[in-house]
Amino acid sequence: MKNLIAELLVKLAQKEEESKELVAQVEALEIVVTALLRQMAQPEQQALIESIEGALDDVHPTTDVSDSDAALLQQYLKKLLRHPRT
Repeated sequence: MKNLIAELLVKLAQKEEESKELVAQVEALEIVVTALLRQMAQPEQQALIESIEGALDDVHPTTDVSDSDAALLQQYLKKLLRHPRT
């Protein structure tokens, strides 16, 4: 029983480490996208945002992706593109 608990704790620690890595990757990408958007002229920035939003609107989620997950992605992209980090 102790071995089982120890194995579960090790797996939990591994999952937590993977989660931290994913959070760091997402935050790094957010910083990069924000910096790139800030370097663009306003018309170019607007064209890029509209292009990304248009491409997202054209994509239809497969049955593997829930509606709530797709909505969450759209919400986050909108936040990232329209209201980047300050």
